Amino acid sequence: MQENTPIYLDYAATNPLDREILSKMMMVSTHYGNPSSIHKIGKNAKTRLERARELIADNIMTDPNEIVFTSGATESNNTVLESVSRAHKNAHIITTKLEHKSILETLEQDKNIEFSFVDTDSEGLINIDDLKSKIKDNTKLVTIHYVNNETGTIQPVKEIGELLKDTDVLFHVDAAQALGHVPLVMSELDVDYMSISGHKIGAPKGIGLLYIKNGSKLNPLMYGGEQERGRRAGTENLIYAHAISVGVRKAVRDFDERSTTEQRLKELFLSELDSLGVPYELNASKKVSPHIVNIYLPFVTTDIMLTRLDLKDVYVSGGSACNAGTVQPSHMITEMYDEKRANQSIRVSLNYMTTEDEIKGAAQVFSEIFESLK
Repeated sequence: MQENTPIYLDYAATNPLDREILSKMMMVSTHYGNPSSIHKIGKNAKTRLERARELIADNIMTDPNEIVFTSGATESNNTVLESVSRAHKNAHIITTKLEHKSILETLEQDKNIEFSFVDTDSEGLINIDDLKSKIKDNTKLVTIHYVNNETGTIQPVKEIGELLKDTDVLFHVDAAQALGHVPLVMSELDVDYMSISGHKIGAPKGIGLLYIKNGSKLNPLMYGGEQERGRRAGTENLIYAHAISVGVRKAVRDFDERSTTEQRLKELFLSELDSLGVPYELNASKKVSPHIVNIYLPFVTTDIMLTRLDLKDVYVSGGSACNAGTVQPSHMITEMYDEKRANQSIRVSLNYMTTEDEIKGAAQVFSEIFESLK
């Protein structure tokens, strides 16, 4: 039996480890000292760690002191929410029902937090006027994703920041899906905190960033050391910190080329489906990141489609990969439309490494499945 050539279209879940990043990791691996040690080997490691921090800051236009290394965007998100909870009794936080579960589940489990959901439309975009109306005397934080991880919808982060900048309300942005796909320049955004994930940009899993604007307070999530200027305890992972710094540099440097390529490939995929007569509807289409396309398939359920695609070595998803391998109706598509539509929707996510042949091959498999189910 001839094997199919694998077609990976699940880049919103994770990216392969970038070869250049791996090479740089091997180079820095000789610096094995603990960055907190005061001897020469430790100081050499500390110097390398700070170089990585400076490289990140230079590329997103911010101060190195505003960058904290974490284990990933989930930890970064939790850190911000727990910090607000510890600092204020009965703090009020505003968010949306379309956030990543590291936001929603943390809010649900923290009995010290009161939270409200801002209205969103059928595209998943927030209503700025509704956000403004929900701000109360005890509102301490607004937390909104930059790019939705399932639909790719881009939120008006700049406008939200402008609304909040003259208030005492802090603003946190989950940018795990943003870097490398939409413009990300901290000096142009009125943001107090921002979470970034390493494995979404070709770095290893297990490394992330938390941007903390100078002057914005943060209560650590973990205690037991003064690393990261007392904001994140634990021995720093120099190799992974270096890896994410290279990933950030490449994502920013190659942004124009990458985003143009992704948009072209997305349009090619949809045009191929059209030409092959595969029925579908976009779950978001107006203001969407170029690397994500979420489609409703009226002829098949999500679980059956994913199984059929997997048997043909085409790899996509039914939504977020954070449901621990289960196929559950997307809470985001359910909120935007209804559960029936969520049960018949899939996410295709690509990146600059995706080829036209892969796009055309995937569309052909979609067509074959559709024809077999007629």
